[in-house]
Amino acid sequence: MLAGVPHSFDASPVSSRDVNCTGTAERASAPRPVLVWDLPTRLFHWLIVVLVAAAYLTERLGWMHWHVRIGESLLALLIFRLLWGWVGSETARFRSFLASPARALRHLRRWVRRGPDPQVGHNPAGGWMVLCLLALLLGEALTGIYINNDIANQGPLTDWVPAPLANGIMDLHAWLWDALLGAVALHVAVIVLYAAKGDNLLGPMLTGRKRLPPGTRAPRQAPIWLALVLSAGAALLAALLMRYL
Repeated sequence: MLAGVPHSFDASPVSSRDVNCTGTAERASAPRPVLVWDLPTRLFHWLIVVLVAAAYLTERLGWMHWHVRIGESLLALLIFRLLWGWVGSETARFRSFLASPARALRHLRRWVRRGPDPQVGHNPAGGWMVLCLLALLLGEALTGIYINNDIANQGPLTDWVPAPLANGIMDLHAWLWDALLGAVALHVAVIVLYAAKGDNLLGPMLTGRKRLPPGTRAPRQAPIWLALVLSAGAALLAALLMRYL
């Protein structure tokens, strides 16, 4: 026996089987990418981002013809999203992410914990933010179309609206725009705060996939043909509203 080596020393080599078992266990417990956002939902999200930015730019530059066209496109997209929220993919459905206000508040109290959120779709607080943004966008698009028809004398329903109400709709369009910009700024700030605590919200909305604990069930995805049918129906409904509002 070598001097200085205690009797309890175990010099037996670690077997490759032990290493393989350890590596397999680590891989089995590692988060895995799960498809949580379908293509129609992601396209809607980024088209809304582009169109809201374009609406802001055209309003500031006074390009009102383009501003109106953008508003009409927004309306068609919003109608599609409302329909998709009822019959679309699981994570896109309103019933999957609209939680009670109490549950949303509990989530906000815990959000400061570091690490990614294991929520498959929108978290309880994020669901209310989505609903708020959709409501503001829809109100802005509808009031904007009414104002355009009223000025151009194209809307057959505008003659039935009293002047005080028509003026109120014009004021509401301006107020909703300011509220929308504030909500968008809050939305961006929340994304930055989540990123600071290690939770990337933009990546899944780009790729559709989020790294989640193993064993997480992938949400059901609606077929693309259904999204195409709903898109055509939304465009038709938007055209009718633009003609008769």
